[in-house]
Amino acid sequence: MKRFLKTDEWNIIEESFHADQQRASESIFSLGNGRFGQRGNFEETYSSDSLQGSYVAGITFLDRTRVGWWKNGYPRFFSRIPNAPNWSGIYLRLIDEELDLAQWDVESFERKLDMKEGISYRDFEVISQKGNALKVHVEHINSMANQNLCLIKYSVTSLNYEGKISFVPYINGDVKHESANFDEKMWNILRAETSNEHAYLWTQTKREDAQLCSAMTYQLFKNSKELNISPIKVEKEKLVGFSAGADVKPGERLTLIKYTALTSSLYYDRQQLVEQSIAESKEAKRKGWDQLTEEHKSVWKQIWTETDVVIDGDPEAQQGIRFNIFQLMQSYRGDDSRLNIGSKGFTGEKYGGNTQWNSELCCVPFFLLASSEETARNLLLYRYNQLPKAIENAAKLGFKEDAALYPMVTLNGDECHNEWEITFEEIHRNNIIAHAIVQYTVMSGKIDFILDYGLEMMIAICRFWSQRVSYSQPKQKYVILGVTGPNEYENNVDNNWYTNYSCVQTLKATMQYLNIAAREYPGKYSGICQKTSFEIEETAHWQQIVEQMYLPEEKELGIIVQQDGYLDKELNVVADIPTEERPINQHWSWDRILRSCYIKQSDVLLGIYLYHAHFDPETIRRNFQFYEPRTLHESSLSPYVHSILASRIGDIEKAYRLFLHATRLDLDDYNNELDQGLHITSMAGGWLAIVQGFAGMHIINDMLCFHPVIPEKWNRYQFNLNFRERTLQVTIEKTAVKIVLLKGEMLNIQVNKVVYDVSKEKELTIFTSL
Repeated sequence: MKRFLKTDEWNIIEESFHADQQRASESIFSLGNGRFGQRGNFEETYSSDSLQGSYVAGITFLDRTRVGWWKNGYPRFFSRIPNAPNWSGIYLRLIDEELDLAQWDVESFERKLDMKEGISYRDFEVISQKGNALKVHVEHINSMANQNLCLIKYSVTSLNYEGKISFVPYINGDVKHESANFDEKMWNILRAETSNEHAYLWTQTKREDAQLCSAMTYQLFKNSKELNISPIKVEKEKLVGFSAGADVKPGERLTLIKYTALTSSLYYDRQQLVEQSIAESKEAKRKGWDQLTEEHKSVWKQIWTETDVVIDGDPEAQQGIRFNIFQLMQSYRGDDSRLNIGSKGFTGEKYGGNTQWNSELCCVPFFLLASSEETARNLLLYRYNQLPKAIENAAKLGFKEDAALYPMVTLNGDECHNEWEITFEEIHRNNIIAHAIVQYTVMSGKIDFILDYGLEMMIAICRFWSQRVSYSQPKQKYVILGVTGPNEYENNVDNNWYTNYSCVQTLKATMQYLNIAAREYPGKYSGICQKTSFEIEETAHWQQIVEQMYLPEEKELGIIVQQDGYLDKELNVVADIPTEERPINQHWSWDRILRSCYIKQSDVLLGIYLYHAHFDPETIRRNFQFYEPRTLHESSLSPYVHSILASRIGDIEKAYRLFLHATRLDLDDYNNELDQGLHITSMAGGWLAIVQGFAGMHIINDMLCFHPVIPEKWNRYQFNLNFRERTLQVTIEKTAVKIVLLKGEMLNIQVNKVVYDVSKEKELTIFTSL
């Protein structure tokens, strides 16, 4: 764990320049708006270690698979979101020197990410190698009001320099993708032009026809007075821009405002990209910085009104949960079902910008309960639209009859992961998609999605399982062999309990909703049968699997067994590992990890969390006390699940520690990998740890229920919750629970097993000792 950031409830602040932490800081200070984003790179030249990264949602590159393409099931190419042309660059030049924080002396430095208003600030004072001293102030906005706009205000005040200061705002298409498999440049330049008023770069990804046009214009001010000058045009094969400046004396300030518009072929006809991006950059300049900034702030104000979580008495926890919400909301806006959330969002290259099962596990419930039902629906539609590809993926592996295996990582439905033991063995991912569909149906109280889309997906997933299971004669049970469970520190195991149990739940839920459709919506049911060639006889085999699935357990210990053979290991605990050997994936051989009992992330406990209504409190307690001490939490998906379960068994101190781990995972770099980017999708888990964990929210017989607790350090915590077209404000204090219905019709809720009526704008106060 590393601490180099100031604790502040609404801001992320780095108070000095940390060259050795530059990549980590670039991850933390990343900005996005759902359509595009970038790491927190310096706008000016920085010649030392850095990961320059700019990314556009839905724009992909077909990278060649480095290993394994000859094995059946691997694609020859797979998609990744490429590092896009750098649209934020601004060279700052004196007469014969160029600003470079790696070369100049940094006298003072502070950067701040204002999460409340979505603006990044940087202030620093530097002295050049020739002794010229400057004071610099930078503001950077990725507009949430107009998702095509990037806005930068760059101000320089001379402290002792007399002479010309020149800005060179540019767009550079000569970029590399650091994690590309063959060090291949990913962009073709279609056209690069500069006029007196604007410059643009029109580009296309290689081997695909995805296109992006970046256009910019600017304003130049001296001491707040706009200058009208004729810039020097910069026009190279892969770089366009302007050189514009003025003479200054000590104490004078020069300010450049750069307006950049980004348009992609995902939203515009290719032949309109240039015209559209130029027009939007010019319109941005006409509106001006102040108006555009206010429009952007207004969107963030609305977002925080809907999603803010207030924690009174604990600034570290407050900063952590707001950072999680901020990053989630600027990574995904939920208005386009063709898009999903990459595990790193717009903050790094790892995983290629692809979607993983984290999205269904964490983000679907977060957006469904904290933001917008439509947003969660679009995440599920993303998977529905890729159902044909999932069926194709399964067919490559020999599955028949329209069985579906959803990819481990993907952008367009093709499998984009190339580790055999994960790609083709971590097949439990199929079940979280079915679980998310059911969760959406239960939470929304609406059956339309599962009838129109969900059952098609669930039938195809059940067909996969009906072929993937084996029948064991010695056990007289169905078994699932050769899998990797959620604990990726175990590969090619037999009968991973979570995989087997979630398979059973998928089969049961599918049959349940098929029965509902047949009984109550016969027209819809007939359409589903026709579209999927489903016949009711299929469910006989499914029911056999449900009734005869092998689920490993140890009755004497009263615990579920993670997989066959797990109890044969030396059952040490994480506390036995020397601190200097953590994380073990950065210090141990893979062979040593596989032979150990140590668990990367929740496995058995993930199943108990997702299907908690099936387990009594003592079963939950026994399994938690056995598995949590052996869990390393070296996956971002782990701490929040354990925090929720710790709350449910009454271990509030452990729940609190794990909550901090979940919400401050990146802020404090728990796993020593912050330089690679943020863990965006799992950030939803911090919110779930509050709502499902501390507040104890769950659904019983269609009723919203709470069983709240409060960490000792907190005075109170408050959040909004959306449930079936209602919005509730829930406040948990030491001695009371307060609930206000902000939107929607009256409803009954349950608090600590007592039912109450909640009416609109009339506060319900329940006095209790927590």
